[in-house]
Amino acid sequence: MRFFRYSFALFTCAFCLNCQNDDDIAPTNDTPDPILTENIEVYNGNLIDNSYTLAVENGGTQSYLLDKSGNKIKEWQFDDNLGNDLELLPEGKLLGIFKSDNPSITFGGFGGIVKIINNDGSIDWEYEYSSEDYISHHDTEILPNGNVLFIVWEKIDIAEAQANGVNTTVPIYPETLIEINPSNNQIVWQWRSFDHIIQDEDDTLLNFGNISDNPQLININYNIVDNGDIMHANGVDYDATKDVIYLSVNYYNEIWVIDHSTSTAEAATNLGGNYNKGGDLLYRFGNPNAYENTEGTRLFYNNHFPNLLEDDEPGEGNVLVYVNGSNTGQSVVYELDMPNDFELTPNLNNEPNIVWSFTDPALFHGRVSGAVRLKNGNTLIAEGDYGFWEVTNNGSIAWKYNGLGTNFWRCYAYDFDDQEILDLNLEE
Repeated sequence: MRFFRYSFALFTCAFCLNCQNDDDIAPTNDTPDPILTENIEVYNGNLIDNSYTLAVENGGTQSYLLDKSGNKIKEWQFDDNLGNDLELLPEGKLLGIFKSDNPSITFGGFGGIVKIINNDGSIDWEYEYSSEDYISHHDTEILPNGNVLFIVWEKIDIAEAQANGVNTTVPIYPETLIEINPSNNQIVWQWRSFDHIIQDEDDTLLNFGNISDNPQLININYNIVDNGDIMHANGVDYDATKDVIYLSVNYYNEIWVIDHSTSTAEAATNLGGNYNKGGDLLYRFGNPNAYENTEGTRLFYNNHFPNLLEDDEPGEGNVLVYVNGSNTGQSVVYELDMPNDFELTPNLNNEPNIVWSFTDPALFHGRVSGAVRLKNGNTLIAEGDYGFWEVTNNGSIAWKYNGLGTNFWRCYAYDFDDQEILDLNLEE
């Protein structure tokens, strides 16, 4: 997204689907290739998209804007550690999620504070959402109306969880989405995954039903773990055209699509909104096993960053996903074709078509990471424990940046004439 959503980066390809020839991609830089350095391991000036890369350190206190020669064009230092996501906004501002002091909930990727930071480093807006019962985490988005959306872990105590059919002896922390108006700090919309659960373990308890017959509901016992972090969502993106939210749910190895057009009251039910399904899942993909579907092939083995491609990006309407590949020790980036009308049918293949994919024997990180589409059709990949790869549609390596031990959450790409870049006043 440009103003209200942003994308992430890619890696090198040994195995690609539906690829085009590099001849289809016009050279973007006719200047001689720079001398390679310990950071710049590959630079092909005839293939690269000559743009900036926002490097977001995972949980760090700094981020920086890179050019393709590896120069740090601008650097930011923060008083607090990042809770993960950080994106550029117009007017030279940053939107980020940061870690609270002394939080009660500390799963990997916890945050607690969402901030908008001015170009001079001063705080434009700050909102803490952290207590013994909830905490914001991982990812945040600014919506077209200026409101801010973020992911929350919500604590459900043992008694309530068990009464709802959860097979647990500890509190659980399912996912919630919160939308807040920064002008008055009012929560204007909320969606709770716990309102849309099903279980098939005890017919005397709430939410009992046949899981495979109800793909719109979440099998609450799919991933019961000792610490209660049963879902571990890690990424969110927003489709303004369809008014839906894409939520990456790492431990379910899925992406869920949620109707944002509902009211908060409707979001707690199965009625209302543009799709008249309330807060039930409109669509889900990546792992049919999560809802006991007998059809469809599982693609995801831990996943990050559901990046919806926008109307100014090649592949408009498709979604890029970084699949960490915990089953094989090799990561894959998929571009998937999203259906025009979301539909979930029991025991039919509900999985989207693969438009393109990229992998390489050297591409693997079991955590974080992501991919974004560049204007010339290349894909930029953030491999969390390595750095950044830019690859063409047929898998040729255009650029590689080695972070030399730095761990990256994601990266975002910006053209030199994007408003976010112009407003940084880099020439001053």
